[in-house]
Amino acid sequence: MIRYEELTARNAGYISPELQQKIRDTRLLIAGCGLGSVAAELAARTGFERFVLIDGDRVEAHNLNRQLYTAADVGTPKVQALARRLAAINPAAQVETRHSWVHAGNAGDLAERTDLVLDTIDFLDLPAILALHDAARGRGRAVLSAFSAGWGAVAVVFTPGAATLRQMCGLPADGPVAGASYPAIFGRLLGRMRPELPADFAAVTEEVLKGMADGQSCPAPQLAAGAATTGALLVTLAVRVLAGLPVTVAPEVILADPGALASRPGLRVRPET
Repeated sequence: MIRYEELTARNAGYISPELQQKIRDTRLLIAGCGLGSVAAELAARTGFERFVLIDGDRVEAHNLNRQLYTAADVGTPKVQALARRLAAINPAAQVETRHSWVHAGNAGDLAERTDLVLDTIDFLDLPAILALHDAARGRGRAVLSAFSAGWGAVAVVFTPGAATLRQMCGLPADGPVAGASYPAIFGRLLGRMRPELPADFAAVTEEVLKGMADGQSCPAPQLAAGAATTGALLVTLAVRVLAGLPVTVAPEVILADPGALASRPGLRVRPET
């Protein structure tokens, strides 16, 4: 059996012993185990040891370009495949799996059983996302929401005192939203962020939304680099929230764009004298 202290030894200098214990004691909800699989693995390697995984989907071949599954996992419920992977990293990890979609009937229990929510639910299911956010806020839980944006990632931190997802979407403060149009709502959000977003991501997403408005089934293209950036951003935010460090919260949006960094002036290294 791997000792926890050995697993997390190389975190020293970045994570204090007190924060490492807090990480270990925190129960994370991974809501959506597609992109969430990347965040969950990084969280496990950072020292998170208590997980609740929920997703009603199974691994498909087209997931393998970005999610942390293998060909052997195809056809397996994502929560089961991810639980095996987390146990392979840390056999002492406590992993509860729910092969189910998030909905109004289970959102309250999920929020009650966890301390911090990582939300990577497909935005197509707006009522499910809102149910989870409503339940988490009602119990004082922070929700870290993120999605990949081409080569990068977008994240929003919803703490109990910050703006809500409903406010950002221009929706009523409470109540059902079954008739809300996903393409219209996300399109408006995208439009407000458009000047700051990577041009290729904005163009691809606009085409997807246009197809959806026409009634087409349009799964959005996603990249491995974007998924990795999303996972890294989510885990970084989770640790900062637990540490009480400053984080940008809703309605402000966090954009991590490696593509933009690649074209900016780099650090100048002075030659040796």
